[in-house]
Amino acid sequence: MSGPHTAHRPVRDPLVDGLRAFAVAAVVLGHWLVTGLVLDEAGALNLASPLTAMPALAPASWVLQTLGLFFFAAGHASARSADRHPGPGWLGHRLRRLLLPAVALLGTGSAVLLAAAVAGVADDTLSVALTLAISPLWFLAPLLTLVVLTSPLRAAVRRWGTPRCAVTAAAVVAGADLAVRLLPAGVWLPPVTVLAAWAVPYLLGLAHADGRLSRRRDARWLAATGAVGLAAVLALGYPVSAVGIPGDGRSNLDPPSLLVVALAVTQTGLALLSRPTLVRLLSRPLPRRLTNGINRHAVRVYLWHQPVLVAVVVLAAHGGTALPGLHTAPDDPTWLLARIGWLPVLTAVLVLLVRRREPRRTTAPVNAGRATGDR
Repeated sequence: MSGPHTAHRPVRDPLVDGLRAFAVAAVVLGHWLVTGLVLDEAGALNLASPLTAMPALAPASWVLQTLGLFFFAAGHASARSADRHPGPGWLGHRLRRLLLPAVALLGTGSAVLLAAAVAGVADDTLSVALTLAISPLWFLAPLLTLVVLTSPLRAAVRRWGTPRCAVTAAAVVAGADLAVRLLPAGVWLPPVTVLAAWAVPYLLGLAHADGRLSRRRDARWLAATGAVGLAAVLALGYPVSAVGIPGDGRSNLDPPSLLVVALAVTQTGLALLSRPTLVRLLSRPLPRRLTNGINRHAVRVYLWHQPVLVAVVVLAAHGGTALPGLHTAPDDPTWLLARIGWLPVLTAVLVLLVRRREPRRTTAPVNAGRATGDR
């Protein structure tokens, strides 16, 4: 799975742009579909998941849990950006693009929560709102660390090859998974898998930016290796769901397990195998506009999608009636159909919020991927 890296690569890769946009959109859609907010008799909101009552839907999380593709695109973008902007200024510029939207979320969210507390909103509702508002921020820790480590990681890939580096990171995750099984419950383990697991797709993105993984044989190996890994971890008793389910003793995402790593490798391999078809699709006007729009606001979309869900649910609760798909228990397919009916409303609010927060520009529009793209 290796190949020569070249000094001159195209500035944009339409496939990576498309994967980044798809990854962000799928994560948002997945969170909106698995986050139930039940209005109780006291008027407070409580978290619930449709996967608890409908476990047969768990395999759908393999399609909507696309953070592996996001980290693949981030690795590719970091490598390309470092090539065009060598020097110490590159890192500070890239970190600011990731941190400033998070700071804005924390500032605005704190003010809103304080106003809600003063207005007498129930403590349970405030707790749920706080949990969902800050939950997207976890991804910043591994992403920022990997961005800082871009140069040594890229050097390692060039020296030792993509498979050896990726397998080493996956072995760390495997060791942590084994320790969780063997050690007594409650024993604290350092969160090494949060970095090691997402390092695997990030390393693949770095390799792809250097011209590696460009052959169909490489893509087939990735897809096959990931699929075999998925089958193996399921046979070992790992949970089927790629996301956490309230009440379950184990989660594949918190902390990330080998199933998440295998899923990320499989998704990356399938995406690279589908490159000709996907690039043709992304060259059409509508998919291209959607891809550019999502990439331009990728970090803000990711950070604000859960606060938007909470805001819509809380505002709708003031009517005094529990609305299907918003306030009712997610315990049957009718809830899922009702929630799907609310998706256009949530999307419209998110688009308005993200565009409203976009700073005014006096220069020409920025290319797609401003937040996490190849800049």
